[in-house]
Amino acid sequence: MIKHIVAWNFADEAEGADKATNVALAAKALRELPDKVPGILEFEVITPQDGLDTSFDLALYSVFTDADALSGYAVHPAHLPVVALIKARVTGRSVIDYDPAESA
Repeated sequence: MIKHIVAWNFADEAEGADKATNVALAAKALRELPDKVPGILEFEVITPQDGLDTSFDLALYSVFTDADALSGYAVHPAHLPVVALIKARVTGRSVIDYDPAESA
C-alpha cells in the first residue's frame, strides 16, 4: 500500500478565473479520477473548512494498492489533463508518498 498526499496553493487569478472558481474546478476534476484509474483504494479531495486555519487551498489524500499503481496513476490518460488543469492555476505544490508499513 502506498499513500500519496498532495497540497496546492492557487493563484488569486489564473486562466481567466478567480481562486475559488479554479479550486472548485480542480476539485471536481480530481473527484472524477477514482472511477477511471485502477489501483486507487481511497481518494479524498479536501477543501479547507471556513473558519479554520489553513496553509493550502486544496489537498488530496489518496491510497494506492502499491507503488506500481501510483506510478500508473501518474501517467494515466485520465490523470494527465487534471495535472495540466491544476498546474496552470497553482503557485505551489507539496507532495509526500510513503508506504505505511515502512514508516512505522
